[in-house]
Amino acid sequence: MTIEYATRYRQASHIPSEPGKPYFIEKGEGDRAHLFGDLITIYAGGEQTENTFNFFTVEGPKGDLIPAHLHPDTHEVFYVTQGAVRLFVEDTEGNQQEKLLTPGDFGFVPKNCPHAYRMERYHSQVVGVAAGPGGTFERFFENLGAPAEQLGLPHQPVVPEPHKFAVVPERYDVRFLPGHQWQTR
Repeated sequence: MTIEYATRYRQASHIPSEPGKPYFIEKGEGDRAHLFGDLITIYAGGEQTENTFNFFTVEGPKGDLIPAHLHPDTHEVFYVTQGAVRLFVEDTEGNQQEKLLTPGDFGFVPKNCPHAYRMERYHSQVVGVAAGPGGTFERFFENLGAPAEQLGLPHQPVVPEPHKFAVVPERYDVRFLPGHQWQTR
């Protein structure tokens, strides 16, 4: 059993709100959010790391491409633990790549590089780490989507209200790229 804390984001969390405090989280007991068809679980965020990095998982069904976006100040890591995830990346010179990542595969996306991904198999899982001088973006998921108390994927996709796309991403170092085209398949 893990300890629960009250934070500025949630009434109950297994993540302490103040830095410098060791803690443990049992499987699946981090701060959860639903966004589109995915379950995002946060295990460590800016509050615990002095805004130097975060650690989270994204689980989802086989589905649509997550919209192209970039992080002006944040580097992002993709490490696949289940299923398969196709990662699309464009470097700062405009060169595009795509790679199918399967369990044990790793992808790195530097700051300012457009990227997107798509779950290619049912119930794929990615471990994510984001770090950079601009802080961390883990609270983006629950502010654009919805906090989730239960384990598991959402029963219905959680589609954000249009006005949230204008406010939430910028606050969390996420810039969507509407109309971005991938030259790869």
